[in-house]
Amino acid sequence: MNIGITRSITIGGKEISIETGKLAKQADGAVVLRMGDTMILATVVANREARDGVDFLPLTVDYKEKFAADGRIPGGFFRREARPSEREILVMRIVDRALRPLFPSDYHAEVQLMMQLIAYDGVNSPDALAGFAASCALAVSDIPFGGPMSEVRVARVNGEFVINPTLEEMAKSDMDCMIAGTIDNIVMVEGEMLEVSESELVDVIKIAHESIKKQCQFQLDLAKEIPTAFPKREYSHEDHNDEAREKVMAFAYDKCRAVAVQGLADKAKRAELFGAVKEEFIASLSEEENEEIGKYVSVYFKEAMKKAVRDTMLEDKIRLDGRKFDEVRPIWAEVDYLPTAHGSAVFTRGETQSLMSLTLGGKMDEQMIDDVTYNGKESFMLHYNFPPFSTGEARPIRGTSRREIGHGNLALRALKPVLPDDNAYTIRLVSEILESNGSSSMATVCAGTLALMDGGIQIKAPVSGIAMGLIAGEGNFAVLSDILGDEDHLGDMDFKVTGTAKGITACQMDIKVDGLPYEILEQALDQAKAGRLHILDKIIETLATPNSELKPQTPRIEAFNVPNDMIGAIIGPGGKIIQQLQKDTNTTITIEEQDNGEGKVQIMSNNADDMNNAVKTIRLIAFPPMVEEGAEYEGKIKSLQAYGVFVEILPGTDGLIHISEFAHERITKMEDVCKEGDVVKFKVVSRDPKTRKWKLSRKVLLPKPETTEG
Repeated sequence: MNIGITRSITIGGKEISIETGKLAKQADGAVVLRMGDTMILATVVANREARDGVDFLPLTVDYKEKFAADGRIPGGFFRREARPSEREILVMRIVDRALRPLFPSDYHAEVQLMMQLIAYDGVNSPDALAGFAASCALAVSDIPFGGPMSEVRVARVNGEFVINPTLEEMAKSDMDCMIAGTIDNIVMVEGEMLEVSESELVDVIKIAHESIKKQCQFQLDLAKEIPTAFPKREYSHEDHNDEAREKVMAFAYDKCRAVAVQGLADKAKRAELFGAVKEEFIASLSEEENEEIGKYVSVYFKEAMKKAVRDTMLEDKIRLDGRKFDEVRPIWAEVDYLPTAHGSAVFTRGETQSLMSLTLGGKMDEQMIDDVTYNGKESFMLHYNFPPFSTGEARPIRGTSRREIGHGNLALRALKPVLPDDNAYTIRLVSEILESNGSSSMATVCAGTLALMDGGIQIKAPVSGIAMGLIAGEGNFAVLSDILGDEDHLGDMDFKVTGTAKGITACQMDIKVDGLPYEILEQALDQAKAGRLHILDKIIETLATPNSELKPQTPRIEAFNVPNDMIGAIIGPGGKIIQQLQKDTNTTITIEEQDNGEGKVQIMSNNADDMNNAVKTIRLIAFPPMVEEGAEYEGKIKSLQAYGVFVEILPGTDGLIHISEFAHERITKMEDVCKEGDVVKFKVVSRDPKTRKWKLSRKVLLPKPETTEG
């Protein structure tokens, strides 16, 4: 009985095995990737024919982490895996962006690629392996594909580059880059880093490509062993008419070029003029011609317009909006725009605008994450919203899109390295994109920097971001700074770079053309640096340094460490002490046990007096002064008993005033003379040597009643 084959490859000193022909045999392609005890099942299925009217690739990439992979049961009411987590969506996006450009441009059959994490060892991260698994599934199938493709993660640990690092190695790294490519080309780069130079980033890409080449050759060799992998299926998903193509090109090319050379900054005006050329061509057709070639007009007009715009850039050196290749659009920015936010900013570059709000909270506001590969809390959140009106459209809104999650994550990774190390706040930034015409994620980074500084967060350095484009022709190319949306759509590269004046903090690159030389990449990075520094100057003109004070409406937070063995005393039985303290001082108090043998106390308050009272009380409990025998104190009655009352001597330390020591007069019931919460003065009389309880007396401080003679 055939139970499949397994082949292995060693990358970065770590063995990766691929098994196929054993599981999911009804899929067009299926593999199980294993590294250590981390395993991913990748399957791919494609319909035999394209649906009517579909002129694009309906590719769906899904990635799911099964809780059973980590020996856990999912939380929630249903106790099953629910909608994708943000981490899963980010993996989907990385794989999708690397695979999609490699399918034939005329292939329009629906393709569904599914990856499942079925075993997780807590050592090897699956996200760096998902792209390799996905491409292997395509390689052993008969689906037309221009790969193989593979991806690797590169970290730098103690100055040395590590391929596909373990989680332990990642914890020591100052760089986290995910890079995908084919044997010949790099197709995708994404990562975050601690202010590295442009040359260091190029080195990372080169090192990654060496491992990618080996993994791609491995897939080619594997596919040769799979009879069903060859030949690839035949298809015919497009109907073309060469005569119609030539007719549209002859009519529209020069007219579109005449629009392009005008260098119009207004996106709507450009669209109107290009649309007028198309309508003019349609009007020039006879009824018979329209019936014969009308269905081809839109496709071929796009080809003519694309060629006209690209040729205008390469030959006439004129961009769509008239700028020079290295010129950044006009910028204006403003801080403190929202009167009730804890920090805010508006950042506008050309026709792209972000309104950013900053909200600061305490430990209770941290985001709780319960994923298969990560379980913990996040104190920094950045959310990116892209409403339809930002591009002048009216369309349905169906929850947060994958694109919104991806763009928000890129901006978060850009800003995270500059947050202060001693930050006590939970930080939430929200970017509302109000206008969009290219690189709204980079506008989000710039607006985020300004909002943080406006809110008084003492960031290490301001961060800016810029999106670079590329138009490449035969023997000629143009690197474009701060690309427009149209330049992104018509161009060959979208390369987003963020950083401080010192170095790069994050990047994201998608390449749509084969054979991007490293010389062009280096030029793009150098040009990006100049643009990034220009934008930084505009940020500094708006707000040079972080405000020294928080906004009046911002809650104040104080945090300090206490001995671990005093946490229980602060909390009290059933949380009674800490709950009462929060009620008395109108504060929010959290205590977290740390690995260093101490507990971290965080107090959040809107009132300085309340804050001081809470801090003083907790410090007295955590670092109690010695109770002195014979000393006089004042404290609250904590509870009434038949035999007396228990009184707080110092926070966390109580003593008993016996009923006979409360007053000179005889007392029948304590309820008759006092109640819980009353403050009384008393003297510490002694300490019971056995029970170690303090004995107190109120009576000794009261004047003795005068005796009357009988």
